[in-house]
Amino acid sequence: MTLSIVMPTFQEAGRVAAAVDAARALGADVEVIVVDSGSSDGTAQIARGRGARVIEAKDRGRARQMNQGAAAATGEVLLFLHADTILPPDARGVIGAILSDPAVAGGCFRLRFDDDHPVLRLSSALSSFGCRLFHYGDSAYFVRRAAFREIGGFHAMPLLEDLDFWLRLNRSHRVVVARASVLTSARRFKEVGVVRQQMLATLIVLLFMLGVGAPRLARLYHRFTRFRTPEVA
Repeated sequence: MTLSIVMPTFQEAGRVAAAVDAARALGADVEVIVVDSGSSDGTAQIARGRGARVIEAKDRGRARQMNQGAAAATGEVLLFLHADTILPPDARGVIGAILSDPAVAGGCFRLRFDDDHPVLRLSSALSSFGCRLFHYGDSAYFVRRAAFREIGGFHAMPLLEDLDFWLRLNRSHRVVVARASVLTSARRFKEVGVVRQQMLATLIVLLFMLGVGAPRLARLYHRFTRFRTPEVA
């Protein structure tokens, strides 16, 4: 199994090195592609210095960046990683074991936060269940290249491009939630407030499932939170 890891970035100088290092530690033949959307803080230079292949994004937006990285990747399996998320040391073996079943098209990892707040512990616990609504982009989706192409990759959306992708993949293919966990930053929760952020995220997901469009939800999200990045704007 050949593996390509695609990481969309913008202004991630403080975190990208750790994410790239953990990804590259999975094996010398693991391809790590960083698609940077014009960071001015040295993100691209840091990633390149840690051994990642850096591509300048043609268009800003996480979905577009991930699609561009996937198009440039050479691996049979694609893994989409946020710059503030650290893969476990056995990630490659975990993915290989899951995809040894040809009926499985992809999956994701369980989630663990770098903060011990009770709400975040509950969120982490929920990520161990198979319910498709408990897994988002910071869970590090992995997918066979053929399945990724079949469902049309990520749809360019102002918000929830990760959940939209996961739901479409679930509807058309068999996926597996790994027993291993990634470690992700709780910075968004700390910035907004853990309870406030969790309640807002839950509301937005429910509205999305009821058919409310992503542009409208993005406006709602940004109205009630100060945390806003160009990756999802």
